[in-house]
Amino acid sequence: MNGEQALYNADELADLGGVTRRTVRYYVQEGLIPAPLGVGRGRHYSRAHLDRLLEVKAQQEAGLTLDDIRARRAPRPGGGEPRPATARLLPRSAWRRFEPAPGVELHVASDIRLPAPGRLEELVEWCQVHLSRTTEGEG
Repeated sequence: MNGEQALYNADELADLGGVTRRTVRYYVQEGLIPAPLGVGRGRHYSRAHLDRLLEVKAQQEAGLTLDDIRARRAPRPGGGEPRPATARLLPRSAWRRFEPAPGVELHVASDIRLPAPGRLEELVEWCQVHLSRTTEGEG
């Protein structure tokens, strides 16, 4: 994003992380992800928040409980860094999925800025004209 850091509101973070807004708030309350930046209506989340949310989700999918995940993040006795996550976890990234025409999907990485809505509508119209399904009898 040309030096800009992506910032998300709670709804955007939840969508990108594949969870509900309520889950985001719960994870913050439980210390599984850091508190949002800013105060009041200006609260926002960074890419680091999204990465941590995806990490927590991946650990859950790998069979760990929230207590297990929290324990892995707890500082080690006598100081030191939190225990690292399991090396077996697959790297994850957030993508936005669009369906501009039946049977056509467009996946855009979360750090790519989307064009204006009017330009997206032009893309949808183009896809519907040029990528439509053929009906029986058509070649």
